[in-house]
Amino acid sequence: MGLTDVAIRNKRAPERRTEISDRQNNLYIQLLPSGVKTWVIRYRFDDRARRMSIGTYPALSLEEARVEAKKHNEILKRGEDPAAVKAKQELERKSAPTFAEVVAEFDQHHLQGKKRGRETLRLLHKDAATVWSERKVGTITRREIVLMLDGVQERGRIVRNRVLGALSRLFSFAIERGITDHNPCTGIKKLEEKPRSHTLNDEGIRLLWEALDQENMIVDCYRLTKLALKLVLITGQRPCEVAGLAWEEIDGAVWTIPASRSKIDEEHKVPLTALALEIIEQARLFTSGSCFVFRSTHRSGDQPMTRHALARAIKNHRAEIGIGERFTPHDLRRTVRTKLAEIGVADVVAERVMGHRLQGMLRVYNQYHYAEEKRQALRTWEKHLRRIVGMEEEDSGKVIYMRQTAIRQVS
Repeated sequence: MGLTDVAIRNKRAPERRTEISDRQNNLYIQLLPSGVKTWVIRYRFDDRARRMSIGTYPALSLEEARVEAKKHNEILKRGEDPAAVKAKQELERKSAPTFAEVVAEFDQHHLQGKKRGRETLRLLHKDAATVWSERKVGTITRREIVLMLDGVQERGRIVRNRVLGALSRLFSFAIERGITDHNPCTGIKKLEEKPRSHTLNDEGIRLLWEALDQENMIVDCYRLTKLALKLVLITGQRPCEVAGLAWEEIDGAVWTIPASRSKIDEEHKVPLTALALEIIEQARLFTSGSCFVFRSTHRSGDQPMTRHALARAIKNHRAEIGIGERFTPHDLRRTVRTKLAEIGVADVVAERVMGHRLQGMLRVYNQYHYAEEKRQALRTWEKHLRRIVGMEEEDSGKVIYMRQTAIRQVS
């Protein structure tokens, strides 16, 4: 008869190492003086006696040990050494990178230097690496990704789609590097995104401007954050571009956003009005020698704040601001574009103010930079903004109103 669980449990620790056969599949239980009981397989390969440990009792039960022993005997029948096969499998298991290791490799060889690289890395760390950090990347299934995305979707369809895109690119990279053979994101559809259309009305602009006042302690957020949000509303530029503004990008009354930071991969010049320059000078008081106008207090080293810091400030203080409907920093940019149309700025000029590419044949044939028209448009918007928030209007002289059909100068 073979071994039984009762017999194994009742075996006391011997004075010297002892092995008892199960009488099938070359399986033995090894008893040590320390009381440890180890499963061992004895076999011959290439005319040499071999032995291999496959686990300890009771962590590996008698039935489980018999299954393992049978597997190893099947390998032996194929003419292979079970110990060599086990060693090879263990090496492959250890060499297969974890999800966190693949993310690090993805960052090193693909994301660094990419405009959206930091954002992609942030999404992977926030939503996926926290769940699968130590998982072997090849073991992650489509079902697991779908369930994780269901949780992300609670923060919005757009975020869910961005995380899916980041994961799909990561797994495609892993296939390219020979890490895995399949992309589990294949077949998972993006959800339809409804574009936001929210803009602030004049009352909303006034409430926000009051909330962003440096002396307003009710809205108690970082002073540089308040100034950055004001600059978004004054210039109409993208929140990420404003948040990352470096002192070296400012030359007099012109802010040059380099192609490396521009969404359209083109250098973009933004005329700075008196109010914009005033905001920037106020920020200088808090930068403490930083290279950036809006220095982060949370990131290590000399780093600018992020657009997420701006969004977080609005989200955390929306009740104190007094604007009932949810809004984002990007909605301020949309507000500026809408107001430019309201005050009569021609679409082609307004689009250049916003840093948009001209569309169609205009993009091909119209290489004019609209520098003066952009400056006049932003001056007109500043004058309108001052009226909305109740600031004293400066004598700006003559104002050029730019309409779609003509540009005319009035007193």
